[in-house]
Amino acid sequence: MADPNNIWKDNVGGVVTVEGKKVSFYVDMECILCSVCSDAAPNNFRMSDDEDHDICYKQPENAEEYEECEEAMENCPVEAIGEDGVGT
Repeated sequence: MADPNNIWKDNVGGVVTVEGKKVSFYVDMECILCSVCSDAAPNNFRMSDDEDHDICYKQPENAEEYEECEEAMENCPVEAIGEDGVGT
């Protein structure tokens, strides 16, 4: 499970409301740069500028993006993606 106390600082912060639910996705330091997240949700996840981990660069803006982010989180092989609705 992703640790909100161990996130990469280059994730976008903030909390958004999608379909009545407050959400805030992030990638923690367990990321192995497998690109599962950027493949599943390219509008929200990408490789960092340092090219050694992935980040959430944009919070979801609609139901489709939210579902893609959820899919990315569920399929992350090291559980490095979190969503706690708190923001960073």
